[in-house]
Amino acid sequence: MIGIWVSGNWGLGTETPQYPNPDTLISRSPHLNIIDNIEQQDREVNMAVKDIIKDADEKMKKALEAMQREFSEISTGRANPHMVEGLRVECYGSPMLLKQLASISVPDARTLLIQPWDTTVIPEIEKAILKSNLGVSPVNDKKVVRLAIPQLSKDRRDELAKVVKKMAEEGRISLRTIRRDMKEAIDKLEKDKRISEDDKFKGHDSLQKVMDSHIERVDQILAAKEKELAEF
Repeated sequence: MIGIWVSGNWGLGTETPQYPNPDTLISRSPHLNIIDNIEQQDREVNMAVKDIIKDADEKMKKALEAMQREFSEISTGRANPHMVEGLRVECYGSPMLLKQLASISVPDARTLLIQPWDTTVIPEIEKAILKSNLGVSPVNDKKVVRLAIPQLSKDRRDELAKVVKKMAEEGRISLRTIRRDMKEAIDKLEKDKRISEDDKFKGHDSLQKVMDSHIERVDQILAAKEKELAEF
């Protein structure tokens, strides 16, 4: 199962809320062992096919991580550092993640405080925020950037629920595209007489197992986001 943060009653007091790390959400998932499981179950599969399966798994992981970053930018009315950590800021001649440029804290339930180590990048940070899906206008005092997270109306929550469903479907399409390309690569091995027809079909089966595991993760991430939107 995916590691999902389920919100509690954390109010506006002095309690320090705990946030999930998107990286650990990816790394803790049991599905990441699927390549090892496949190798244990199908040891007779040609090594060239195994390389393609591993490549497919890596590409699908990256697609899943990209989708999860987009999900984190969808505000649920609760301040969360992960809403902005993955924003790409154009500065110093190249795009950089916001978490590489500033400390990000949550002074209360509806406020994000971004304190850049170099205050000259504040304009670029604000541009990145305005270009994101957050729907929040930043305010700065030349030292820090503050984001006031507005409480969402029911209509807005319903609208965002549709947005995240669309994002999840786009994630599934990305995974299917990777599967298609990797399946064609396996078929080419058989066409070039590098593997047998039996190895080809075993490769297709292993590829489908990887695909199914990542699709399940998409469904879990979507369900968690929908629950956040409905509860807060």
